[in-house]
Amino acid sequence: MTGQTRRRINGRLIAWLLVPAGLLLFVGANAHLVYVAVQSQPGCVAHVKAPGEGGTYSAAKSAC
Repeated sequence: MTGQTRRRINGRLIAWLLVPAGLLLFVGANAHLVYVAVQSQPGCVAHVKAPGEGGTYSAAKSAC
């Protein structure tokens, strides 16, 4: 084998290893985001404004 052929084979091998690793990382990160979104309870956050106070923004209804 010549040096150029060996480099080409090594480059292809690295590509065949890096592409699936990148895809696995992408899928794992998205799975983690879905897990955190499902497990969190954003309705149970303490709100600054009490019900009935004036103002422009407040929680529509507390889930807790």
